[in-house]
Amino acid sequence: MVATAATSSFFPVTPSPDSSDSKKKRLGNGSINLGGIKSKTSSSGNLQVKANAQAPPKINGTKVVTPPAEVFKNEDGVSFHPPRTFINQLPDWSMLLAAITTVFLAAEKQWMMLDWKPKRPDMLIDPFGIGKIVQDGLVFRQNFSIRSYEIGADQTASIETVMNHLQETALNHVRSAGLLVDGFGSTPEMCKKNLIWVVTRMQVVVDRYPTWGNVVQVDTWVSASGKNCMRRDWLVRDSKTGEVLTRASSIWVMMNKVTRRLSKMPEEVRGEIEPYFMNSEPVVAEDSRKLVKLDDSSAEFVRKGLTPKWSDLDVNQHVNNVKYIGWILESAPLPILETNELSSMTLEYRRECGRDSVLQSLTAVSDNGTDEIECKHLLRLEDGSEVTRGRTQWRPKNAKISGNVGQIPADTA
Repeated sequence: MVATAATSSFFPVTPSPDSSDSKKKRLGNGSINLGGIKSKTSSSGNLQVKANAQAPPKINGTKVVTPPAEVFKNEDGVSFHPPRTFINQLPDWSMLLAAITTVFLAAEKQWMMLDWKPKRPDMLIDPFGIGKIVQDGLVFRQNFSIRSYEIGADQTASIETVMNHLQETALNHVRSAGLLVDGFGSTPEMCKKNLIWVVTRMQVVVDRYPTWGNVVQVDTWVSASGKNCMRRDWLVRDSKTGEVLTRASSIWVMMNKVTRRLSKMPEEVRGEIEPYFMNSEPVVAEDSRKLVKLDDSSAEFVRKGLTPKWSDLDVNQHVNNVKYIGWILESAPLPILETNELSSMTLEYRRECGRDSVLQSLTAVSDNGTDEIECKHLLRLEDGSEVTRGRTQWRPKNAKISGNVGQIPADTA
């Protein structure tokens, strides 16, 4: 329709020239042919006029009314059309502009519907999906973009953000391997026996915290640890430069989710997960120093009345282990938080807590004679039962950290 309207504007359709007979007035039969208008005299003597009209053109669904052609009369009163000249053969510019506008609007609509994505390197590309299996199917890799709501007052990602990334990759690893059925990483055989994974020990070393807009690459893998335990390691790097940001190692055991007691690893479960074990050393050297127990006399800072919220519970109906880290730091002195950043921590999880628990956070600060500050922590219930013991190291903010090139340990099996 648009093409027709535009074409007709430039090339108007002209009527065929009248024959010599049509130019004559035929008064004998009462019919006169005047430029396409036929007049017929009926038997009753009335004059009926029929115009050979066409339906008005439409542009974009709207009728366009064209002005009638100008008609002149001679001295005898007979109507006739003016002679064809250059001026009256110019196109109808209003119809032409309407056609051009319609074409541009249609082109703009099609352009907006295209799945167009900018390829500028400074723009974030998201989403990243759930990651992929690499290195002979034993290592899981996933990227994360640091969001604005994941950074703290010092404009870097918080330790809770880092720990959430570690936990997310662990779960996605199990899911990608086809072993995730119910709960946090429970395999089919574990579900049959009401078993779930719980972490008992965690070591984390942070060389540098990412900032808003950075994209981090997290690699994780599992290894055997003793007869009834499993070790999971993580390596976090800057996806652009390959710089190592964080290294972490953890020990996991099984617990019956009905009795809430620790359990040995059944042979059926071992047969499910053993093919995914890497025979490698921990990515973080084990800190063999004993974590001391704090009490009211040895603790310098105490925060009481800590209670979990409904949102702090995971699918296994106990408090997420990342939340424990936030509670531990609740009693850390503010001057340390303002002038230092957490460089490493070692945690021992001794008891779970539920949504009705009320906890206390205790901290003691010790000077080890270096620029770094060491703190001892205890998270306990109101009745004195231990929940988590911990030790943290703090370095001055903006301290220069010697970069190290982190590599995934090769499977030595």
